[in-house]
Amino acid sequence: MGNDAGSGPDADVGAAESESTVTVVVAGLANLGIAVAKAIGGILSGSSAMLSEAAHSVADTVTELLLLTSLKRAEKPADEEYPLGHGNERYIWAMLASVATFVGGAVFAVHDGIRTLSHGEKLGDPTLSYVILAVAFLLEGYSLLRGTGQLKDEAARLGMPPLTYLRHTPDTAVKAVVMEDSAALAGLALAAGGLLGGQLSGSSVWDGVASLLIGLLLVYVAFSLGRSNASLLIGRALPSRMRDVVRVELLALPDVERVLELVTVVQGPREVLVAAKVDFADYATAAEIEWACEDAEARLRARFPAVRRVFLDPTPGPGQRRPGTGTNGSGE
Repeated sequence: MGNDAGSGPDADVGAAESESTVTVVVAGLANLGIAVAKAIGGILSGSSAMLSEAAHSVADTVTELLLLTSLKRAEKPADEEYPLGHGNERYIWAMLASVATFVGGAVFAVHDGIRTLSHGEKLGDPTLSYVILAVAFLLEGYSLLRGTGQLKDEAARLGMPPLTYLRHTPDTAVKAVVMEDSAALAGLALAAGGLLGGQLSGSSVWDGVASLLIGLLLVYVAFSLGRSNASLLIGRALPSRMRDVVRVELLALPDVERVLELVTVVQGPREVLVAAKVDFADYATAAEIEWACEDAEARLRARFPAVRRVFLDPTPGPGQRRPGTGTNGSGE
């Protein structure tokens, strides 16, 4: 049942994990540089929206650091104390990342927008801010292209539309990069609109509204990522279409008559546990049942490389009786 080194499901998992790490690092470095530039532009121009965007980029940088930590921590192998490994630990760090997006970006932006609308602000020359926004747009666009490229590759490998994969993927690192970079591009457009509106009208209201909208955008991103991570921490099953395929693969085994109960648990982006109560044919010997369990794991891992553990529980089907007993199993 093993695979040659450097090939097979384990190699695919390692390559995908490495690609996720590179995607997160690229996004983090881009956000760090952009945050500094936006802060300078916001201070010089007096723009609330630019300062909100600076806070947005700082929050994104912290998010990438937490996501990078999650990827490294989840790589720890299983042991006697943690027999199922540390895959779920990535979702704890990813949850903290969504909190960082909310506290570090959304709260600051909303607060700054409300302050600008209520007290006003003195607007400076926005020329440098326009340049910074243009450069930031290019950098964020590159980071988004890399993230969406990986997302499309993963979706194609599973035969799913990219948007469907984005909604259901347990790879929170890639999902966070794509959502945050998309929000960043929208935030840059809002900041540019606020600057332009203030420049043309001489009123800081446009800038305050832009800052407020940036904050609300970040609230949505933080909520979406937080909800996704929460469902994975609780223990999310495979999508129903994939569960149906797992059931079909189990029923295709020669000695399996029924799958009485099927449990699938996503433990990581490329780590799924499958457990099932299976009614084996009465004529099946103990050796045949043992080999059926081995074949089940091989079939499922070949179909879904993310399946790492398969546990089958031989269980009598409905209405079956223990040999030598009555209908209720008590011998009466």
